[in-house]
Amino acid sequence: MPSRPLPVVDDRAHLRADCSRCAGLCCVAPEFAASADFAIDKPAGTPCRHLGEDFRCGVHATLRDRGFPGCTVFDCFGAGQQITQATFGGRTWRETPELARAQFAVLPVMRQLHEMLWHLTEAVSLPAAAPLHAELHAVRDRIERLTGGTPEQLTALDVGAQRGPVGELLGRVSDLVRAGTRARDRRGADLVGRDLRRTDLRGASLRGAYLIGADLRGADLGTADLLGADLRAADVRGADLGRCLFLTQPQVSAARGDAATRIPAAVRRPAHWR
Repeated sequence: MPSRPLPVVDDRAHLRADCSRCAGLCCVAPEFAASADFAIDKPAGTPCRHLGEDFRCGVHATLRDRGFPGCTVFDCFGAGQQITQATFGGRTWRETPELARAQFAVLPVMRQLHEMLWHLTEAVSLPAAAPLHAELHAVRDRIERLTGGTPEQLTALDVGAQRGPVGELLGRVSDLVRAGTRARDRRGADLVGRDLRRTDLRGASLRGAYLIGADLRGADLGTADLLGADLRAADVRGADLGRCLFLTQPQVSAARGDAATRIPAAVRRPAHWR
């Protein structure tokens, strides 16, 4: 009798937001300024008026219609539930108000650590990065240990000192994966509003590039490196982003796509693309 295939283990499951295990931290900790992204002003540390007693958003299904597209593109990479359940042992800012300041201070630190873990885990899964797998595992384990720190340790952590070496390592991964391509190096390029439909971007380095409002309809980006690229309002309808490196949910959610847009399996298709 043939053996049944083993189920695929998603190593990034804990790096996906689980609002049911969080205390609405992203709806309280940050400051909102009335703008195209947020319909209201909200001071830092003040609960959004739409946050319910169950820590869930009362208008989640209609955020864009109500003028809150900024909320729909935010992703904590699972930092919210890690802080609520692990760092503070299930205690929340509402039940224990004296913890509020510490919980809110830890959120941006934990989010950055989890984002690094997201990229490092992707890098480990890439066959072309095999020569760096041992180093990737070691760095990922180190960052994972940092996420288990106390509130005091986390708030005192120099996140920038962690991001630098991680970014350099991911850069070497990117070079290995994109080896042999002839795409131009467009790191940090100002491509705002550009028509890139006929531009060969397969294997291009678009790290930190400004692609705000760029026209990428039908473009094949192949294994382009999109780490930190700004895709706000970029038109990716019909584009192939399926093999792009280091593409995150916030980047995809900020772009304008459709049913024909191909995206990595680890990223969900935004509801507003429909």
